[in-house]
Amino acid sequence: MKILQINASYKPAYIYGGPTMSVAKLSEQLVKAGCIVEAFTTTANGAVELPVAPNHKTNVDGVDVTYFKRITKDHTHFSPALLIKLWKQAGKFDLVHIHAWWNLVSVLSVLIALIKKKPVLISPRGTLSPYSFHNKNRSVKKLLHYLLGEQLLKRSYMHATSNAEYKALTAIIKPEKIFDIQNFVNIAPASAIKPSSDISTFKLLFLSRIEEKKGLDILLNALPFLNIPYHLTIAGDGDIDYIDQLKNIAANNSSSANITWIGFQNESKFDVFRNHHLLVLPSYDENFGNVIIESLSSGTPVLISEQVGLADYVVQNNLGWVCQTTPSSVSDAINNIAGNNLDKLSEIRSLAPEIIRTDFDENKLVQKYIDMYSEIINHG
Repeated sequence: MKILQINASYKPAYIYGGPTMSVAKLSEQLVKAGCIVEAFTTTANGAVELPVAPNHKTNVDGVDVTYFKRITKDHTHFSPALLIKLWKQAGKFDLVHIHAWWNLVSVLSVLIALIKKKPVLISPRGTLSPYSFHNKNRSVKKLLHYLLGEQLLKRSYMHATSNAEYKALTAIIKPEKIFDIQNFVNIAPASAIKPSSDISTFKLLFLSRIEEKKGLDILLNALPFLNIPYHLTIAGDGDIDYIDQLKNIAANNSSSANITWIGFQNESKFDVFRNHHLLVLPSYDENFGNVIIESLSSGTPVLISEQVGLADYVVQNNLGWVCQTTPSSVSDAINNIAGNNLDKLSEIRSLAPEIIRTDFDENKLVQKYIDMYSEIINHG
């Protein structure tokens, strides 16, 4: 089975967060399972480019990756070199798996693959939710969808990473078929789980890309209403102007002294999880939420909004709490957790790592992806 993965970014472009890391992890696991996998991507790394040799195949943790120059920046990522290469080489693959939407790498790659009569699987990774569809550049998205996108999506297969995303996709498009398979996520080593620390000060954590949809503004506006001693750690990078806006919120509500901004975390993130009592992610929209699984694998419970794709999973497995996307709902939840649910915090810290290791077993998960690919290829 020969699979081509296409995404506008690939590691080490960690600035793009969970989706980029999930694509790399999927590709690596497929190679380990015996599949032939290549990845086409761009040199995108936010406002700058990755320090890689473009147009040359490079082995990245077992995966043959070719990085192509882009001539436009975020969020269009136009790369003529990538598209030309795809046009020439699409025929040697059994299936083309394209990730994300609303960028020129994804949309034009689908067009080329379909012209070349290759089965196409699209993983929107949250970019085809109602929130994303109607949020930024709404008029441009509507025009692109009307002129080209809708027809391309109808002729493709779709992959959702959660039941919530599955429902969102069915409300917008009617593709060949929609599959629902969870993300690959890096989880904490079992030997590194630590017991809960002293709760005289309730340690809150926000760890994510810092952008509008993540709801960090909601959390900051909730802080003045907490009636417990607390400290919030904010881990992540984002647009400097937007971060300044968020810092102004904290300054205006007199919570700055209770906040530490530690920037992007990669290798050290599991230590960060373990040193906090609660991860808070009040996103306005989230198709999956890798950080939730990472946190739980470390034994750190979560408070997430009902708009997060994993909300049902968290509730069903009793691994945390769900709130609404309002400051009052977030503050009420935190006050209740710290004041009345310390036993549950301890229980989750003890039980969550093993639950995550069972539910996100890499061998079982990769087989689901291989079965999905096989079904699409055989149908095609």
